[in-house]
Amino acid sequence: MTKAKDLTQLGHVSKLPASPDEAVLERVANPHAGSDYLIRFAVPEFTSLCPVTGQPDFAHLVIDYAPGKWIVESKSLKLYLGSFRNHAGFHEDCTVGVGKRIVAEIAPKWLRIGGYWYPRGGIPIDVFWQTGKLPSGLWVPEQGVAPYRGRG
Repeated sequence: MTKAKDLTQLGHVSKLPASPDEAVLERVANPHAGSDYLIRFAVPEFTSLCPVTGQPDFAHLVIDYAPGKWIVESKSLKLYLGSFRNHAGFHEDCTVGVGKRIVAEIAPKWLRIGGYWYPRGGIPIDVFWQTGKLPSGLWVPEQGVAPYRGRG
């Protein structure tokens, strides 16, 4: 069982990983493993690079999950997500890839990620992915990100 003393980033000086593949996503034991509850991470300033032009892309990610045995350690998640700043990937690859990486690390009962991307070529692209079965009776609020409206 991972305990705070076993973590390599929390409480230590940590550099931003050069890529998502190099990033270490850490987990800790769920302190309420016998209860169904929701954890939400809102990431309003996610950035990656367009794999064609190399220009930056911006998104607001919302990650909701019902933990099982493990929860994501938040500093490691911040560093992992920050490592996308130099990563070239399409919106779909980045959004679904983040969701799959978290699932691989912590095996949640249920996970949903919404990637609300700002326009590229005049078209906003929103990407949604989920896995697992939502525990019965679990309250899951709306993600709260309005659709892109431009200046209107």
